[in-house]
Amino acid sequence: MPVMSAPLRKPWTQDQFFAWVRGQEGRYEFDGFEPVGMTGGSINHNRITLNIHAELRARLRGGRCEPLGPDAGVATIGSAVRYPDALVTCSQLTGNALTVPGVVIIFEVVSPGSSRTDRIVKVREYAAVPSIRRYVILESSTAGITVFARAIPESPWSAATLTGDETLHLPEIETEIPVTAFYERVDLAEDAA
Repeated sequence: MPVMSAPLRKPWTQDQFFAWVRGQEGRYEFDGFEPVGMTGGSINHNRITLNIHAELRARLRGGRCEPLGPDAGVATIGSAVRYPDALVTCSQLTGNALTVPGVVIIFEVVSPGSSRTDRIVKVREYAAVPSIRRYVILESSTAGITVFARAIPESPWSAATLTGDETLHLPEIETEIPVTAFYERVDLAEDAA
C-alpha cells in the first residue's frame, strides 16, 4: 500500500501577502512563507512604543532621518516582511511604499507572546539587512534594553544590556536617549509582583 504524504503548501509571495493584508482587520507580519498574526500588546507595550516615537521625533525633526512604525514594513530574509514597533531610516521614500529602504535602527518592544520571535528569529533576520546597524529590544515588564549593534554590514552583532540609569547611544543618528525616557508613565510595579 503506497504511503500518502500531505500535500506541500506553496509559499506566498510578498505581493500576495500585501494584496491579502490590505483587506484584513488585524495586524500581520509575513514570515516569507505565510502571514503571521501579531498579538495585541499591553498598555505598557503601547506606552513604551509611544515614548520611543516621541523621543525619536523630538531628536530627528528637521533632519534627513525619520522615525516610522509600527505600520512601516521592513523586508528581511527572502521575502519576509516585519513590522517593528519603531524604526529609523535615512533614505528617501514615497508615501505609498510598502517597505522601508535604508533602515538603520529597529526598535521592538517585547511582549510575552513575542519574546522568541523578537530575541531569536528577528535577530537573524535583521542581521541579514545590510543597512541595519542597531537592533534595540525593549522589555515591557521591567526597565531594561538589549542592544545589538555592528559598525559594518559584514560584521556580527555585538550585544549589550542597559538598565534604567543608563543611556542608549545611537551614533547612526548622532543622538542618545536615557533609558528612563522610554519608560515614562509605564507601570512596572504590577508586573514585578
